[in-house]
Amino acid sequence: MEALQILGKQVRVARRERHWTLQGLASRVGVTAPTMRKIEHGDPTVALGVAFEAASVLGIPLFGDDALRRTVEERRLDDRLAVLPGRVRESSARRRAPF
Repeated sequence: MEALQILGKQVRVARRERHWTLQGLASRVGVTAPTMRKIEHGDPTVALGVAFEAASVLGIPLFGDDALRRTVEERRLDDRLAVLPGRVRESSARRRAPF
C-alpha cells in the first residue's frame, strides 16, 4: 500500500508541475477523471497497468532513475528465472499443511 501512495503522489506532483488538469491527464491516459483521482490517492482498486501508464505519460521512472541499475537488475532476474522450473506445482506435503 505504501508504494501505491508514493506512486500516486509522484503522479500528482508531476501533473501539477506540468500544469495539467486532472481531466487532461485522464484523457492522455485514456481513463476517467475519477479513476485518475484514485491513482493519485493510491487506491489499490485501480489496475496496476493503468497506474503505470499514468506514470509513463508523465515520465516518472518506475524503478529508479539509473538505467544501468535497472538493466543489471533485469539480467539478474532473468538469470534466476533461467534456473527455476518453467511451471510450478504445489507439492503434496504443501497441500496438506495450511502454512
